[in-house]
Amino acid sequence: MVRVMVVDDHPMWREGVARDLTEAGHEVVATSGEGRQAIRVAPAARPDVVVLDLQLPDISGVEVIRGLRAALPQVRVLMLSASGEQQSVLEAVKAGATGYLVKSAAPAEFLDAVRRTATGEPVFTPGLAGLVLGEFRRLAAGGGTGPSDAGNDAAPRLTDRETEVLRLVAKGLSYKQIAQRLELSHRTVQNHVQNTLGKLQLHNRVELTRYAIERGLDG
Repeated sequence: MVRVMVVDDHPMWREGVARDLTEAGHEVVATSGEGRQAIRVAPAARPDVVVLDLQLPDISGVEVIRGLRAALPQVRVLMLSASGEQQSVLEAVKAGATGYLVKSAAPAEFLDAVRRTATGEPVFTPGLAGLVLGEFRRLAAGGGTGPSDAGNDAAPRLTDRETEVLRLVAKGLSYKQIAQRLELSHRTVQNHVQNTLGKLQLHNRVELTRYAIERGLDG
């Protein structure tokens, strides 16, 4: 069961998403139609995942992501938007979103995305994952700064297996694909990723992917 907060300014859509989540066995801990309200409510609701619309009436979804991450650094944010425009996706990811799904996604795809987002796995509408990886490579080549640049003067030592998993993360492989490649269980791969996140003081696999790319581990 995943604790989920739904933020969308369309009542029917918000209620429908909340209903689907509840029927799937998750706990909807809060809903909101405004960004500022969502940021205020989140610390008390303590969701694992926030399903967030990009376009809100008061502030942008990107601003909400930043506010949520400041209030709850460990929270995962899944953008659920009608827009699949490249700039919107990149801005959301740079702000700290774990995944980005367009609203035309099937219910089963959405519910799977919520479950995967809760584990820290980046989930993107088909075609967008490559865009994000490409942008991370571009920023790394240009010496761009970001969450993964902080505190790396003396980076913690990773085990050989953690480094091996990290290389595959940088290539954009899913947990399932990494597990198959290394002949490990899905849970073991997830544990390696979580251990690596803790050592590097990063919050999610999006940040971890950028960290790895900046260090040339995607080659």
